[in-house]
Formats: sequence, C-alpha cells, structure tokens
Amino acid sequence: MTTWVENPRGGRDRGPRGIARAWVEVLIRPRRFFRHGVAPGDQAPGLVFAIVIAVTYALGLALLDPRRFPATGVPRAAVVVLLVAVLIAPAALHLLAAIQTLSLMATVRDRAGVSETVQTLAYATAPCPLAAVPVPELRAVCCLYGAALLVVGLRVVHDTTTGRAALAAALPSALLFGYGFGGFDALGVLLRAWYIV
Repeated sequence: MTTWVENPRGGRDRGPRGIARAWVEVLIRPRRFFRHGVAPGDQAPGLVFAIVIAVTYALGLALLDPRRFPATGVPRAAVVVLLVAVLIAPAALHLLAAIQTLSLMATVRDRAGVSETVQTLAYATAPCPLAAVPVPELRAVCCLYGAALLVVGLRVVHDTTTGRAALAAALPSALLFGYGFGGFDALGVLLRAWYIV
C-alpha cells in the first residue's frame, strides 16, 4: 500500500515543492491532475499528501477552533497532531480506500487498481485544511468541493461515467468529508440558521 516507485510513469514530484504543486493543481485543474498525476503503484506521494493535509487540518483546528480539537494545551495538542500524522491519517486513508474499492467493484466493471484509488482519495482532500476555519459556510464548501474532487478523480482515473463515480463515492465521501472533516456539522449549523431566519 505504500510502495514508492523510483521512476513513476506520470506520478507526482517528491518533496515539499511536489506537495505544494499537487495541492494547487488538484484545486484548479482536477481533471488534468487526475489524468496525469496518478500513476499505478506510486502511492507514497499520495499518502504523504494526505498526511500533510490531515496534519494541517489538525493544526488549524488547534489554533483556530479549539472547541472542536480533542486536546487542550500545547503538549497534549502536539501528541494529538503526532498521532494524526503517524496513525490516524494513514489508517483512515487505507480503510477508506478499502471501502472505496468495494464500492467501485459494485459499480465499475473495468477499473484501475487499488493504488490509483488510494491516490485519488488522498488528493481529493486538498480543500480540507481550510475546513478548520470556524466558519460553517467555508467548512461546508470545502467538504462539498472535496467530495466533488473525489467524483471527478474516480471518473477520470477509473474511466467511468459521472453517475457511476458519484454512486461509488457516496459512502467514502460521507465518511471522509461529512464526518472526518466536519461537513455534516457545518451543513447542520447552516440549515438551522436558515430555518431560524
């Protein structure tokens, strides 16, 4: 699951510059990014990308919205962020990739491999560091955009229709963006505010 291919065919650049470039590209040119930036067997850059996104999100919560962060004080917060980097983000990515693979098996006959699915999930999280900002509208937009990126990525990488990609992405998107990054809570806050007004 974490193979690092030395000379990938069309895979991502390595290092901080490669991560930054991937982040910008997936946000502004997702179809092109998923067509050229996801390589068979080259999961390590995607895994590193997902960890950077998760750690950035956790740090953002700790600094900007401590009520939603599970620890108070610098030492405890540092331990939580370390756990996110070492354990939670990699485990969550691979669990969601397994769920996504099962969903794809049910909806797409000729599909790419598990490696490409892991990378697609990882890069779809690109908008989510901004979901740490305690503004429900921004959090909802980030999570909805992440879910849309997952659909686009699955469509391109697995060469399927938008409908099949959306169907396959429904459960992983709900778990990752709805619960993991707080999209459902943000939508709930917005719906209550609109109902009251």
